[in-house]
Amino acid sequence: MPRKVEDIRLSDGPGLDALVRRMEAAGGFSGKELADGVALLSDMLADRSMTLFLSFPADLVATGTRGVLLELLRTGRIGAVITTCGTLDHDLARAYRPYYHGAWELDDAKLHRRGLYRLGNIVIPHANYGRIVEVRMQALLARLWRAGVRALSTRELVWAIGESMGPERGRDSLCRAAYERRIPVFVPGITDGAVGSQLWLFWQSHKGLSLDLFDDEQRISDLVFGATRSGAIMLGGGISKHHTIWWNQFRDGLDAALYLTSAVEWDGSLSGARTREAISWGKVKPSARHTTVPGDVTALFPLMVGAALERGRSGAERRGRRPRSP
Repeated sequence: MPRKVEDIRLSDGPGLDALVRRMEAAGGFSGKELADGVALLSDMLADRSMTLFLSFPADLVATGTRGVLLELLRTGRIGAVITTCGTLDHDLARAYRPYYHGAWELDDAKLHRRGLYRLGNIVIPHANYGRIVEVRMQALLARLWRAGVRALSTRELVWAIGESMGPERGRDSLCRAAYERRIPVFVPGITDGAVGSQLWLFWQSHKGLSLDLFDDEQRISDLVFGATRSGAIMLGGGISKHHTIWWNQFRDGLDAALYLTSAVEWDGSLSGARTREAISWGKVKPSARHTTVPGDVTALFPLMVGAALERGRSGAERRGRRPRSP
């Protein structure tokens, strides 16, 4: 017998997990896909035999969604992060200066005259971004140089940035959490951003400094081939998503894959490609659990992570043990 569609009840004030379960029972459109994504995410976080990759682009770090990513890192379940240089830019800048609410329809010429950047509906004063990154990165690179550092992988660079913030300044920082948890963060496009530009600028007077991207690739290789099971949570697209699935094809694909994207697939873009397409490339196993949740990550992912963590806590309680502290 086919399942019947059930109405969503809100009158009893359901928690996040209960609400998502009711969305699954409702069977309607994107709500059902979101619920399927939460079920997969919850199982991936609960699977202690799975090495979990988390990939995302930098724009999310300019928003409050950074806090959701931070929560995931603090669970201790993320084995590696693959992201873009802008993640380091925004994470570093926001550790020292605030970003502000804006609006999509603001006059960009006026913003430019006032010394303000617009990132979607977020506004960033020039002094709170470029200058902060320049000052902090040049000071950090000078300290590393004096300490004898002549080569850096991107994961070592991220940890160095996180360490330099200290526990108080870095309390909301992804770089700091990665440093404290020893989570490798890989940035294959490291020169494409403010931090990358500062690396290049420092190199102008310190030609002995080099970026060891091959060391990063070796570490990713070790993670991929050392994994009993491999899973990935991929937000958006671009180089972060591709680097994640590219490396996992060499172990015959991911065992579990969750995509969130607002991009369409009919233009052939990687960002819009669904998980099923990756099966044809050997990047996701035919036997893998996989799903694509369409929509804006900033709207959907906080709900999904909140529900998945709530589900994990309630499951641990039912099994008669306390959940692990993050």
